[in-house]
Amino acid sequence: MYKLLIVEDDLIIAQGLQKHFEKYHYEVSCVENFENVLDDFIQYKPDLVLLDIHLPFFDGYYWCQEIRKISQVPIVFISSSNENMNIVLAMNMGGDDFINKPFDLQVVQAKIQALLRRTYSFSKEFHLLSYQDVYLDLLQGKITYHQKELVLTKNELKILEFMFEHAEVIVSRVDLMNHLWDDHQFIDDNTLSVNMNRLRKKLEDIGLFNFIHTKKGLGYLLCLENI
Repeated sequence: MYKLLIVEDDLIIAQGLQKHFEKYHYEVSCVENFENVLDDFIQYKPDLVLLDIHLPFFDGYYWCQEIRKISQVPIVFISSSNENMNIVLAMNMGGDDFINKPFDLQVVQAKIQALLRRTYSFSKEFHLLSYQDVYLDLLQGKITYHQKELVLTKNELKILEFMFEHAEVIVSRVDLMNHLWDDHQFIDDNTLSVNMNRLRKKLEDIGLFNFIHTKKGLGYLLCLENI
């Protein structure tokens, strides 16, 4: 389970982020004492930091520099200051990404999941992806739902990995094929359909009916509810 530290003085935004990510089984802590953000970071030991630029006492750039003195943990800036200079400064200070306010929570989640996967992909303790009560084990190549397990092929695992990282966000067929193609094995449009249909039938064996939805003309959506 990933641990997120939210450094945001707007209580509504901070609580909204916390509620959203806790729903997806993240551990989340929100900084309350903005005079000693580094103390919270050291005590909580987060896997990723969501950091606003405009904060009481010291700004986000300052705290990013302080964190970088002791850690290479991913830092994502969130700010309404979306001018190019602010984005460049955030990256130069050691930030890994920049998300503009106002933002869509699903987009924030997709960005964070992708960044966490890139950062911790070689660490065994971060091999498990989760969406509600469904768990995808990237090391053992299996998916688990309500104590029922399903062993996956290489392509099935890669499809689900990409879908989990973009849960409840529509992904295009092109993006999905590019993800499958990164090992230089060409996957054409028809082959993707065959792989997807086979995967859906296998998922039904463990009770995951309509887990991957087709959005005509748009792509696919991973969701346990009918949307």
